[in-house]
Amino acid sequence: MSKKSFLWVAVTGLSLLYSCGNAGSKIADSKRDGNKIIQQADGTISLKLDKAECYNDTIDPSGNTAEWDVVVSRSGQYNVWLSSATKDTTDLKYKHPVLVNIQENRLEGQPASRKIIHNSTDVSFPYFRADSFIGSMYIRDTGEFNIQVICEKILPDDIDQGTASDEDLSKLISVSFTPVTR
Repeated sequence: MSKKSFLWVAVTGLSLLYSCGNAGSKIADSKRDGNKIIQQADGTISLKLDKAECYNDTIDPSGNTAEWDVVVSRSGQYNVWLSSATKDTTDLKYKHPVLVNIQENRLEGQPASRKIIHNSTDVSFPYFRADSFIGSMYIRDTGEFNIQVICEKILPDDIDQGTASDEDLSKLISVSFTPVTR
């Protein structure tokens, strides 16, 4: 008798978990549908962190992730650039390489200041915008894709800057894919 009761409870519990998981994914999917990023006419794909679905872990930020749903209209070779908000333009303080995933392609690179943009509208004083070239990747197909960036500098908006360390005061703000022309 207890085996039947246990089996009934287990089946009921699994069906509830399955239905809750599906409802949650439908809500997440409908939320993402309104946030699709469209490739610009010149071929550039510009991904701002404030338009991403972000997942943060304050204890171990090395797995912090940002994701965008992007509509790609042109395949080809792209240079990947990261823009960071920083006070120290000589050291962005990235401990780990940044990972970029799209269409089963993975690019890994260590950000370093390549271009410093003074008076950028993307950041406010006392920060500067520092652009870093991560590498190039080939996008082989057109259509709608999920682009994922894993980086410890994907920080929550509500971080308390009064208690933040100097390393936390550097923050990823955007990722850009610029087409390579021949």
